[in-house]
Order: sequence, then structure tokens, then C-alpha cells
Amino acid sequence: MVASNQLKNQHLLWRAGFGPMAENAGQLAGLSQKKLWELLLSTSQKQPKKIEVAKNPVDGLFKGMKDLGEIDKIKNTDRSTEMKKLARAESREQLRDLNIRWLDEMISSEAQLREKMSLFWHGHFACRVINSYFQQELLQIIRTNSLGNFGEMLMAVSKSPSMLQFLNNQQNRKGRANENFAREVMELFTMGHGSYSEQDIKEAARAFTGWGFNIQGEFVFREQVHDGGLKTFLGNTGNFKGDDIIKILLSRQETADHISRKIYAYFVNEKVDPEKHSWLSQRFFKNGYDIKKLLEDIYTSAWFYDQKNIGAKIKSPVELLVGIRRFLPLQLDNDASQLLFQKVLGQVLFYPPNVAGWPGGRTWIDSSTLMVRLQMPQVFASKESISIRPKNDDDVNMGQAIDNLTRIKRNKVFADKGGGADINWRLVHEVFATTSRENLIQQITETLFQTSSRIPQTLLIQYLDSGSRENYVKSAVISLMSTPEYQLC
Repeated sequence: MVASNQLKNQHLLWRAGFGPMAENAGQLAGLSQKKLWELLLSTSQKQPKKIEVAKNPVDGLFKGMKDLGEIDKIKNTDRSTEMKKLARAESREQLRDLNIRWLDEMISSEAQLREKMSLFWHGHFACRVINSYFQQELLQIIRTNSLGNFGEMLMAVSKSPSMLQFLNNQQNRKGRANENFAREVMELFTMGHGSYSEQDIKEAARAFTGWGFNIQGEFVFREQVHDGGLKTFLGNTGNFKGDDIIKILLSRQETADHISRKIYAYFVNEKVDPEKHSWLSQRFFKNGYDIKKLLEDIYTSAWFYDQKNIGAKIKSPVELLVGIRRFLPLQLDNDASQLLFQKVLGQVLFYPPNVAGWPGGRTWIDSSTLMVRLQMPQVFASKESISIRPKNDDDVNMGQAIDNLTRIKRNKVFADKGGGADINWRLVHEVFATTSRENLIQQITETLFQTSSRIPQTLLIQYLDSGSRENYVKSAVISLMSTPEYQLC
């Protein structure tokens, strides 16, 4: 089966963004992939406005304290326990807001390429800390650098208080080197497992001693706790500091190999083509880790649009949620209901399962998550209720936030606290305004599906509302979005 021009453009929009919006879905058939790529690129050029939910890292808890030492003085007191409890509640609420506001950017922003790449880097630089200010600042680093230079982003992320706290480098000091940060920088952020020795980890950890942050949430180099001795790292010997280690890592082809392979698997196909990956990696390295050029090499290539790469990826929970909301312009009864969908489906922004991030692929789907995925469009369209029981995780539950909006304790049902939505169907109807009635099912299917498999029309028609053209389109869209085929892009 030869992919149509419309299918190729939808493929590009799903991989370089979050799928087509109702406003532009009807125009894709007459647009070239080159022109669409240029549009995606141009609309993502402007620097993103910061999503700000906290003014400083000491809002609430520890407000007025001068340094980290004062925090330690009261850490075992009753006052400290109460202050920490209040601070965690405040930070959870702010993280909830950060989550929803970033989702809104993914849904409505013209900068689709930037936000999609930011979601990728959010998983690559996986970080789970409760401090909402730290997370907000890390997100801004990622969104600002998502299409820029990987080396610059790596340096900025590595010096962010969020990552330094998550990977314990605040405790890394001369004579008591903590290897966690150094290990993950090499294994996950740059070269990948197997490209270094345990001795390299030890030497890198010594170089990163002294890297930390102050109570204002600013990076600081604490000279007094830095190990200033000679170190030998990946065959290089010198009086290295943390910056030197990162520069050495960027000088290695293995880093370009690891990053380009991960990007290929995420945006092209989990079955990485060795020849194409090698070509991309070498160009990525030669171009000085220019992310934009790497993406251009991918999205302007003929092989990206090969049939084997189209509809070959399972949408992540965030991609699924955002994609539905882009094609169905809707006003949610309760924006926070999106947090529950993320929790149940296994991808809550700012709460990766571990330092390696979300594994993705087939791990997104099991018997329980598939049923919720299939019912999500019905919940939005008709405000139906579904029974769910997310796994207990106090951090991801954000305290009482999810309980309050869903009453999930004792396996209550979803949607009795505002899980539905009001959909602007006019924009959806305009997509198919010139399509004849007999061709509606085929056109709606081709607009929503990226797979070659199709539901027999004779079977689908049995479940559609034929009372009017409007009801016919509505029921067809919701029915097709509630299929296994729609889970793929």
C-alpha cells in the first residue's frame, strides 16, 4: 500500500508534533512534506515563555531561612515535620498546575515541534523531585534548548538544582564521593551503558565534587569540598572539574550514537535501522550536536515516510490525550481530570517511574490500560463513568488532588466529579464539509487512522447515529477514536 500525501503529512504531524488540529486537518492533502516541515520549524523558532507556578524555591516551607544549614538544624523537630508536610502539599499543588499548563501548551501552541521535542527530553532527562520551583526551572531549560545544541542543554540540565538533588550530587564531596550523578550522566544522558568502566565513574564522581545549589535554587561550585587532585577519565588525565567531564563526554562518538539511536527509536521506529542510524549519528556528531539539523535529516528524508514507519508507534498516554484534544476542540468540566488519565495510563508528567524515564513502546499497553484508552473518547463526549483503581503512589497522587476530583478510594467511578467535556463539533464538521455522505466513513477513517487496517464499514455503521449528518460524523469520530487502531501513530 502506497502512503497518500495526506497520510504522510499526518505521519509528520504525529511524530514531530501531537497530530493534526481540526482547524488544519482538512488542508493536509494538498501540502508537501517539505512545506509542512518548514511550517513546523518556523512556528517553533520563538523562545518559549516560562510556565511559572512558583516564584522561588522557598515558597511555603523554609521561607525566610538563610541557608541549607538552618534547615538541618530543625529537621528533627515537630515544627520541621509540620513545615515539610505543608511544603509538600503546596509543591504538589504547584506541580499539578505545571502539569496542566504544559499540557495546554502541547494542545494549543503553534510550536508543536518544540513541545514534542521537549516531551522527549523530559523523558531523557528524567527527574522526580517534589520541589515545584526546581521542576519549573528544569522544564524551562529543556523547552528553551529542545531544538538547539545538545551539549549546551546537557550542561544546563546537569547544573540544574532539580537534577543535582535527584541524583544526590549535593552530597558529593572530597573524600566521600557520591557516584550516582556521574554514573547516570554517562549511562543515561550521554554514552549509554557499556562505553565506560567503573573506574571512569569513580574518577568522574571526583570531578563533580563541589557541584551543588544554594537555597535560592542557583547552581554553585563549592571549592572547599571539591577534589582537586589529578583524575584519569576515558583515557584523559588532568585536574578535571565537572565541566571538563561533560566536554570529554561530548567529544566521544558514542554520545552521538546513543542520542541519535534514542531519537530514531522515539520518532521513527523502535526497530532501528543500523545503516540509517549510523548515517544520522555521524552527521549529528559532525554538526556539533545540532538537534535541529538531526531532526531535519530525519523528517526530510524519503525513508521516514516508508510504510513500515507509519502507524508503527504506540501513542504514549500524553500523546494520546493531547492528540484527542487537538482534533476534538473541547472545554473540560475539570482540567484536573487529565491528571487521573495520566496516572491510570502510566505517564504522569514530572513523575517518571525512575531515573531511566518511561520505557514506552509495548509497556504502555496492558489489559487495564487498554480498556481505559478505548473508553477515554466516550468519557469526554458523553460524560460516561468508568471504574478505575490507580496504583497507590503518594507523590504521583499529589496528595489529595486526585482523590478529591475522582473519589477513587474504594474503587469509586471516574467522571462523577467533572470528567466530561463540551466539544466544539463545528470545527470537526468543517473538516468533512465537502465529503459526500457515502464517503464520510472512509474519509473520517483516513483522517484518524495511521494504520492500514480498517474496520469493516458494514460493522461500523451498526453503531453510528444516522439521525442527521452531524450526529453521523460525531458518532463515527468517537467510535473510531475508541478502537485499538487509533492507539497507533
